[in-house]
Amino acid sequence: MRMRKKRHGAERIALCADFIVHEASEMPPFPCELEIGCGKGAFICENAKRHPDTNFVAMERIPDVLLLAAEKIKAAEIPNVKFIVGDARNLRDYFPEKTVTRIYLNFSDPWPKSGHYKRRLTYRGFLAIYREILTDGGEVVFKTDNRGLFDFSLAEFAASGFELHDVTYDLHNSEFNACNIETEYERIFSGKGFAINRVVAKMKSATD
Repeated sequence: MRMRKKRHGAERIALCADFIVHEASEMPPFPCELEIGCGKGAFICENAKRHPDTNFVAMERIPDVLLLAAEKIKAAEIPNVKFIVGDARNLRDYFPEKTVTRIYLNFSDPWPKSGHYKRRLTYRGFLAIYREILTDGGEVVFKTDNRGLFDFSLAEFAASGFELHDVTYDLHNSEFNACNIETEYERIFSGKGFAINRVVAKMKSATD
């Protein structure tokens, strides 16, 4: 369902200007961690609180969605998060090579139609971009409730030279749940009985 346009959106975005990056020169110091598709910001907000010495960047394509995340960060006075309104295809415009230690993909659009598979954020075309900006040994942490997308993604990660770690088809009933940070979507759908799939896909280091 399309999100209703926010009232006074431009004015509200302006009030969050200190947290929003418009060009590469405004990026925080590297290295950093990156969430692609941050939604309303529950995950990035909690992650930044837990790790105040880490710089975080959150990317979101839809300005009215990013607005809600930026307002959340501003209200909580969290200084170590910046936002980009943009598309993952343009990551190279903001991140030089080997500057991102971890990428989070939380409940990305599954693009279920067979002809749309190249739009999935775990398709090998996107993974090639991630490999450029990730540091040696950097990781992609992927969560989804869509088993078909998860199986597709495991195959794409492996084919693109990532090592698969901590694979689970039921995150909330696994040993990995202790450190899990729920997204808004995750909280709703796990409450409805959907199992959450998760994997950590790791870049091989230069010495491997």
